[in-house]
Order: sequence, then structure tokens, then C-alpha cells
Amino acid sequence: MMPIDLNCDLGEGIGSDEMLMSLITSANIACGGHAGDEQSMRQAVVLAQKHGVAVGAHPGFMDREFFGRRELPITPDEVFSLVCTQVEHLRKIASSAGASISHVKPHGALYNQAARDPSLADAIARAVKSMDGQLILFGPAGSQLIAAGMQRGLKVAQEVFADRNYGGDGQLILRNHPLALIKDVTAAVHRVVRMLKCGDVIALNGTCLPIVADTLCVHGDGADPLALLQALRYTLNQQGINISAVGT
Repeated sequence: MMPIDLNCDLGEGIGSDEMLMSLITSANIACGGHAGDEQSMRQAVVLAQKHGVAVGAHPGFMDREFFGRRELPITPDEVFSLVCTQVEHLRKIASSAGASISHVKPHGALYNQAARDPSLADAIARAVKSMDGQLILFGPAGSQLIAAGMQRGLKVAQEVFADRNYGGDGQLILRNHPLALIKDVTAAVHRVVRMLKCGDVIALNGTCLPIVADTLCVHGDGADPLALLQALRYTLNQQGINISAVGT
């Protein structure tokens, strides 16, 4: 069985970064769009180095009021510029701390829009490729973002979610839906084991969807991310599933 990466979106002002960092293998660090500033980025990079965690950039819409989770009209050229600017900002900070960036994962609404829209997906892939063709592009499993990354010759990591429900179309249920988040730790862990061992996930409408999992996201602002990560690590170890960063 292929190893699985555990990733978490950090540097977003949640306040539990150090505890979460000790349980994951990849960190997606907010780089000044939906959240984050130079100080938070530097702190997150240092924590990742301390715990041997892969450093990734987490660019999002400049929309702090809605935490980058409001879908906005945006052109491919604007997406290209946004991603380049934010990733480069984090890359300079990481370099000054003796670290390097391994991957890029768009945030929130930008992530969801690029998952559906080939032109936005290609803009992100082009931006990543233009900065460093060795960077890994994280995107929703089976999405336009994954397809665009592959077409641009990037290494991609198909991402699944421990604490989110899927719709029958394979897209994540939007967060404003009352059942978007899975709050029961045991249910979330069982779901992850099924995704990894059986290669499918049960959507909210009962549809069984095939899914590929290279990296598994636990949201730092979820119901109880520490408990979920601890339970995942214990169960995955018991199941003989190796946990390691993508590309290691």
C-alpha cells in the first residue's frame, strides 16, 4: 500500500500550530492572502523545521473578512499573479531561515474554483511551474487542478479530506452546509481507512465514489484537529500504513 502524507493548513492564527505540527508530515503555510504575515510565516517555517515537516505555500484570495472562503470572480492572469506573489513571499522567508518550499496548495475558494475551472487550474499550474518545476501541486483528487498540474509536467499530490463530506459530484460540500464538516473522530478515521484501503468514499447522498489519496488534509480549525490527528496516526500505524511527506 502506498504511503500517505498528513497535511494541515497552518500559520492562520488558530493558535495550535506547534501541537499540530508535531503530528503532520506537510504544512501548508498561509502566505499573506486570506491570512498570515511575515512574522506568522517565519514562525511556521521554524516550527516545520523543528518537527521535520515539509514546508508548503498556501496562497488564497486577498479576502481576510471571509478568510478566503468566498468565491470571487477572477481571471486566469489575476490567479497567476496572485499565486506567484504569495508563494514567492513565503519562499524568500523560508530561504532566509535555511528552508525550502516543497509544495503549493491553494486555499479555500481559490482551491474550489480551480478544482472545477480548467482555466483557473491551468493558471495555478503555470504559476507553480514558472517558479520551480520541482514543486509539488496539491489539489482535490480527480479535479481539474490535478489534471492541469499533470499537463504542465508537475508532480501532483491528489488530496482527500478526513473531516469534510463529499457531494455526489465528487466536490467537497461547501462549508455553509450544516453537514459539510465531519465532527465525529471515529467516523472520520473509519472513512480515511476506507479511502486508503478500498479507494473510494461514500458521498453525502450515498453514492460510492472512486478516489485516489496521496495526501490527507485535517483542518486546523476543525472540530478537534488534535484528537483527529492523534487517532489517525494511531490507526494508520495499526493498519500498517506508512505516513510520510509526498516525495520522500
